[in-house]
Amino acid sequence: MQIEIKNYCSFHHAVFEGLPPMVVVVGANGTGKSTLFDVFSFLKDSLTQNVATAVARRGGFRELVSRGEKGPIGITIKFRESGGRLATYVLQVTTDHGRIVVEREILRYRRGQHGKPWHFVDFSRGVGNAITNESVYGEEGAEAERAEYKLDDPSVLAIKGLGQFREFQVVSEFRSLIENWHVSDFHIADARPSSEAGYAEHLSNRGDNVAQVAQYLYEDHRECFDQVLNAMRQRVPGVSDVEAKPTEDGRLLLRFQDGSFKDPFIARYVSDGTIKMFAYLVLLYDPKPHPLLAVNEAHCVPARGSAAEIVSRIIVSVCAPLWEAGFREEHPAQIEGLARAGGAFRRGTRSGQRGLPSSEDQTRPTVPRSRATRRTGPSSLPGTRGLVHRRAART
Repeated sequence: MQIEIKNYCSFHHAVFEGLPPMVVVVGANGTGKSTLFDVFSFLKDSLTQNVATAVARRGGFRELVSRGEKGPIGITIKFRESGGRLATYVLQVTTDHGRIVVEREILRYRRGQHGKPWHFVDFSRGVGNAITNESVYGEEGAEAERAEYKLDDPSVLAIKGLGQFREFQVVSEFRSLIENWHVSDFHIADARPSSEAGYAEHLSNRGDNVAQVAQYLYEDHRECFDQVLNAMRQRVPGVSDVEAKPTEDGRLLLRFQDGSFKDPFIARYVSDGTIKMFAYLVLLYDPKPHPLLAVNEAHCVPARGSAAEIVSRIIVSVCAPLWEAGFREEHPAQIEGLARAGGAFRRGTRSGQRGLPSSEDQTRPTVPRSRATRRTGPSSLPGTRGLVHRRAART
């Protein structure tokens, strides 16, 4: 996977290449950690709502565009779709007399190693064309047939409009992919209180429905719930059981049983780490996993120990059974890289620096390669205390 960002907040121009199924990015405050995660949220907001709304949520175009730039804001994503073909999505956003518009939107797929790519979608400011005979894509000698279309609003993405129709199957699949991205903004305070009893299959971005999702897993996917519980027992000393307990007033309480005590503790009285671990495990063992799962730990990583070290010791060992070959077996060099990053982070912290010192080798395949015009002190690696986990089969 590759992502290119232009004129988006602090990223004047950055390219992240060769992103593996699991990515951990570590960096000092102000180096673009949350901004990198927000790019994914921006794409999803633009699709589910429209680009104008996504820009407005971030303070308007002047606040979103890089300082000193007039735009357009550009995001390009390259990935392998379910059929193994190389797909590229290009989005450019600008203003027209104060109105937010989609300057350019392209969705193209490449046929084989050397085949000319087909532009399934090619739009500018609400007007463009789309391929109508995509069923013959890839066949020898097949030629693309296109039709012109006009959207009602130039701030609406073409993949949103065309993706609703059955004849645009490629566009529909890509739209579904983005719609199912999950960018976590988990807040402990939202997960602790009791919540209204109800039905929820997936954890919300803020984690305020963790009790409903736990109940759903227990009742409808017991094997997934048992996996979550087993991982909790291994990683949180003393925890022997977790349940979502209905109350008389129609609410749900999340309760944790500690083997050392007779009565369970409600979520309000257990540690922050216990709540977070349970919520993240619920995400990771989702029966219908998200094609992209991004977790931003910037606001809740403990002061002691780097994010890379925490992820390498805890998150990776929990996630490993979820991958076909196991993360440790398939990517042993990345585990080594996480440990090296953790050591570098601690040394930099002791010397008054933050992030990876420039003396560290950042060209090894253990860290995603990036090219950026911006520089951020001792480390030129934009980062985040978090992780991005992509399902290899989907992306």
